[in-house]
Amino acid sequence: MDLTGVRMDLVQAALGRIAFDALILNVQVVNVYSGLVEPGNIGIKHGRIVTCQAPKDAPAESIWDGQGRFALPGLIDTHVHIDSTLLTPAGLAEFMVPHGTTAVFADPMEISNVAGIEGLKAFFAGSDQLPYHVFLEVCSRVPTAPGLETTGGELGLAEVQEVLAWPQSISLGELDPSKILGLREEYFAKVTAAHALGKIANGHAAGLSPEALTAYACGGLADDHECVDYAEAKQRVALGLSVLIREGSTERNLKELVGGLLRENADTRHWMMCTDDKHPNEILHEGHINYMVEQAIALGMPPVRAIQMATLNAAQHFRLDHELGSLAPGRWADILLISSLERIAPEEVFFKGRRVAQNGKMIIPTPAPAYPDWLHHTVKITRGLQAEHYRLAAQGAAVRARVIEITGDQIINRAGEALLPVVDGAVQTDPQADVVKLSVVERYGKNGNIGTTFVRGFGLKRGAISSTVSHDHHNLVIAGADDLSMATCARATQEMQGGLVAALGDQVIAQLPLPFGGLISEAPPLEVIRVLEALNAAAHSLGCVLPAPFMTLAFISLPTVPELGLTDRGLVDVHQHALISPLLGLD
Repeated sequence: MDLTGVRMDLVQAALGRIAFDALILNVQVVNVYSGLVEPGNIGIKHGRIVTCQAPKDAPAESIWDGQGRFALPGLIDTHVHIDSTLLTPAGLAEFMVPHGTTAVFADPMEISNVAGIEGLKAFFAGSDQLPYHVFLEVCSRVPTAPGLETTGGELGLAEVQEVLAWPQSISLGELDPSKILGLREEYFAKVTAAHALGKIANGHAAGLSPEALTAYACGGLADDHECVDYAEAKQRVALGLSVLIREGSTERNLKELVGGLLRENADTRHWMMCTDDKHPNEILHEGHINYMVEQAIALGMPPVRAIQMATLNAAQHFRLDHELGSLAPGRWADILLISSLERIAPEEVFFKGRRVAQNGKMIIPTPAPAYPDWLHHTVKITRGLQAEHYRLAAQGAAVRARVIEITGDQIINRAGEALLPVVDGAVQTDPQADVVKLSVVERYGKNGNIGTTFVRGFGLKRGAISSTVSHDHHNLVIAGADDLSMATCARATQEMQGGLVAALGDQVIAQLPLPFGGLISEAPPLEVIRVLEALNAAAHSLGCVLPAPFMTLAFISLPTVPELGLTDRGLVDVHQHALISPLLGLD
């Protein structure tokens, strides 16, 4: 039945002329429009809400007893890279939906950087069969840093315009400041194309001064998910940029931002929640958007206000409030039943009026499409398989080197320095001072580039860890205390066609194959978690002190987040958007 017919039936059901498909009786309805919690009975037709005040004796094909529990709208993740969960969209459902997230706004720049528009199409094939809504934030920057990195695929203006016209596309995906402040006409045209279709353009405004932020907002951007302190978040809201509070594996911003909101009793209408990048083991053990709502409430935010941030605010910002974000007539019947407004632990989850999860488990199967074979053969390392490929030449007994310094619980980093010894004409690492080598190996078989610098903050005392999930180019990134271990990581990566590796000398001590684009595993999700946790333990056995080392590794090479990034072409000064030498005095 088309939507016109559906709407006519909704009206008929509301007038009592035809039966409901389903009725959920005896619930306390959280009304995110009024801010009130009121007793009610929810009538559903064609997967959509008809009324929250249905008569108890109304006819319905299915009747559920809500047992006095609270009914609230399904939660919305306003910015996520599904690929970064290491799972397929179907695999992600197993952990995410039972936690109450029934809609994700996904930027597929990962698979697009690897395989272009054809990879993007393949990745989202069958998404209409998932037990959650997938809306696309259309990739605005593939590649992210043209001229500074090598990628497997590209999306130009024509491809972006094509994808923006897809019915599931809701916005132009995150656009970093260099494209706007550098007056790159192609990117302005992408923003204009989104606006012409009535869609917003998402921001990515890390590290901007007030003057630069104002100029950036003039470019037509609508929001930012990169705020790490409340002062900069306030600046964005004052300029009309909504704030997407982020709480991922390595980006922990909620406590600081919500704390500021509470201190100032600030208006929260333009604040939302997102995970951006979160590994599946943390979703399983910690939660998803429900965890963020719980944490906000624990900090002192009134429960309904916190729920609004994760539902209605998001739907209104992305112009989808006629479909999502509330338990109001005509909206999809995405409903969570919980026993407490302080602990957002869904006991039952309904998606489009169908019960899909109960007590933390999916109760329906999630079919997974068959992906094309060519997407399982994207790793073609032509250089980097030998230890000598990581040699960084220098003269003298010691050199002063630039060091990427990791910031705890954030993806931003600082530019540091270290005095490193030179032995036989090669710069050495200094694991005792927490300075190890960082290399990015081109893995698409295009040029054999290897970019190398140094990093502080992993805590590695020996061995190496690596990943082909490395934003946004997704070449092979390796952090290592010695060159042999780094080469071992590369060889293992080539053999398994992408993934995560921990190595010591010439031995692989743990690995997680990610053969789908070098990004994703199609193994059972619980198996992926088991292996990922073993990998984390292996990294810790090498001295690594980070709680999520492979997520940190995925971001350390990003050339658009201050202050330094690393690509296969070399070290990038993010503020200047330019390549610089890893050794001081050689620029």
